[in-house]
Amino acid sequence: MKVLSIGNSFSQDAQRYLHQIASSDGFSLEAYNLYIGGCPLSRHYQNMISNDDIYSLEINGKSTGTFISVKDALLMEEWDVITLQQLSSEAPRFETYEPYLTELAGFVRKLAPKAKIAIHQTWAYEKDNRRLTEELSYKTPDDMLSDIKEAYEKAAKAINADFIIPSGEVFGRMIKNGIEKVHRDTFHASFGLGRYALGLTWYKALTGNDVAKNTFSDFDEEVTGKEIEIVKQSVNEV
Repeated sequence: MKVLSIGNSFSQDAQRYLHQIASSDGFSLEAYNLYIGGCPLSRHYQNMISNDDIYSLEINGKSTGTFISVKDALLMEEWDVITLQQLSSEAPRFETYEPYLTELAGFVRKLAPKAKIAIHQTWAYEKDNRRLTEELSYKTPDDMLSDIKEAYEKAAKAINADFIIPSGEVFGRMIKNGIEKVHRDTFHASFGLGRYALGLTWYKALTGNDVAKNTFSDFDEEVTGKEIEIVKQSVNEV
């Protein structure tokens, strides 16, 4: 399976361990990410129009040092799945998605007609994060997540996406299941637990494979055995 994300640092977080998680199951999955930090759908659309080599190409969770355009990335492989997402701070407001999302999806279907399109559901910020409470005027992460979920459901319907990868819901469920901290800086995923949860979520959403017995454990920071079990439980529940 070959997966391409037209994303930003949130898809970078999600793909860090994805290839390795699949490999530990003996499943061949190559994960490519088009990275520009803080990139919203509106900028992805402008980049699509300009056709500039502006994205840092990451493969299997690592930078390649290569810069590429959306068009060239879409044509470089025969993709099985291509993911689209909104900037995290704009994700709760569906009015920020269009017309950019529809135009991007049309471009993807034109150049990669065999690929499925998945919507990557981003996640809420940490409790008491200044951006959560002051910039976005939410009282709790659950309030933000509720709007994110609704907006991404509208997005998936608008472009007739094949499925949604429920990363935000998994983070919310992990917190309810006793994980105190899933972020590293109150909004990006933590380098160990958070990125692992995202990778496992993507793996199950992309392949349908059972994650309960997945053995991957080569994290960039410590994740305990108990935390691994809670992550697996949360992914399966969502």
